[in-house]
Amino acid sequence: MDETSTHRVLVIDDEAIIREGIRQALTQNGYQVEVAANGRIGLEKLQKNTFSVVISDLKMPILNGIEVLKTIQVLQPDVPVIIITGFATIDSAVDAMKNGAFEYLTKPFLPDSIVGKVESAIRQHIQDLGDPGDDPDNAVIEGIPDFFVGRSAPMQKVFRRITKVAPTNSTVLITGESGTGKELVARAIHGNSTRSQEAFVAIDCNSLPENLLESELFGHVKGSFTGATHSKPGLFSVASGGTLFLDEIANLSMTTQAKLLRVLQQREVTAIGGTKAIPIDIRLVAATNRALDVMVKEGSFREDLYFRLNIIPIELPPLRERNGDIPLLINFFLHKFSQEIGKEIRGLSADAQIAMHQYPFRGNVRELENIIERAVVLTQGEVIQLDALELPRNKDSTSDTEEIVTPLNSEELKEAKRKVRELAVGPVEKAFVLAALERNQWNITRAAEETGMLRPNFQALLKKLGISVRDHAAH
Repeated sequence: MDETSTHRVLVIDDEAIIREGIRQALTQNGYQVEVAANGRIGLEKLQKNTFSVVISDLKMPILNGIEVLKTIQVLQPDVPVIIITGFATIDSAVDAMKNGAFEYLTKPFLPDSIVGKVESAIRQHIQDLGDPGDDPDNAVIEGIPDFFVGRSAPMQKVFRRITKVAPTNSTVLITGESGTGKELVARAIHGNSTRSQEAFVAIDCNSLPENLLESELFGHVKGSFTGATHSKPGLFSVASGGTLFLDEIANLSMTTQAKLLRVLQQREVTAIGGTKAIPIDIRLVAATNRALDVMVKEGSFREDLYFRLNIIPIELPPLRERNGDIPLLINFFLHKFSQEIGKEIRGLSADAQIAMHQYPFRGNVRELENIIERAVVLTQGEVIQLDALELPRNKDSTSDTEEIVTPLNSEELKEAKRKVRELAVGPVEKAFVLAALERNQWNITRAAEETGMLRPNFQALLKKLGISVRDHAAH
């Protein structure tokens, strides 16, 4: 069965004898099999690998089969899930099928039975993947707010993940460097959810000392500490029915982490100094610019809380990994701030464009936004000049133009002139070509016509600039 050797199956069950039995049955029939002793481990494997089928037990500690099933619907929605259980009821079967299970199987079962179900699931999986109408890369990504700008592959991946996770109630962990737009993602998730008409409550976990932060999160009763002159509800209660966004969650103390974990597990909160637990109904979205898995290994972040938060991960790329989006972002912020400030600015001068495309943007999109806002304020005419950008000089590296040695003869002089010309024109050419392609949905023929170039010449320019239309069009 050579075909099966290309298919990987994930088996999630807290009973070792069941896991091993299924593994042996599928391995003997040529399948690649990975096993997990609980839902949390299973979802970790699912985040790292692609599977053709998932088999999950219904009754498990930490995460049950329905919770695993719902999360898979977001992480890998095309993957068929077979639910198995030794406690079969009509209600549990209906619940599993309503939540998208491919099949529901009662223990004990014969090895041939589980193999047959896997074969059927894979046939359905292949059929679904073969339908171009279901290809997410060919679909229009609706529901993404206008403030999200980007046609690069990394950002398209983020947009698709937002649209898949938003309708669920799953906890989301957003990671990425400072300035990449983590709160924007949280707001987009809330705005596309069934909770969109309820409150979106955000707090920076680094903005308050520990005692005040706990009071803000959980609330307090009158007289519970010095200065508590009246009772106050916490943000968990304020956000009930809506979404609570905890930014920079890596900065929570171990004590606050323990209290947060209990709230998430019990779905109820007790105010500081209080004795009555209050039920809460919130969708939690957390964000951090630090590696929580590394912090777990170092002992500065609770492993059990990390697993509670990292149900649906969304990683935002830094701006240096989405250079093709820079012209779009510049135009977006130019338009935004020109309208807000009441100016008519057409664009950037050539040397300003060159500088922006060579700038490292260590502060990511936020830094680019601040630079454009400042430049719009300082510019008197219709075109932003280089000095209005006020870009700090990068002291850590030497520019390419400084590497050109003093020519000793006419041939070296010609070569030096050519290099200077390429350094000056290259970024402007690239910005020009990328903008034309973006306006024409990456159609080479239409972009060439718009720019007044012959198609072969336009293609040659793409090759020279290292722009791959195929890579962009695929996303």
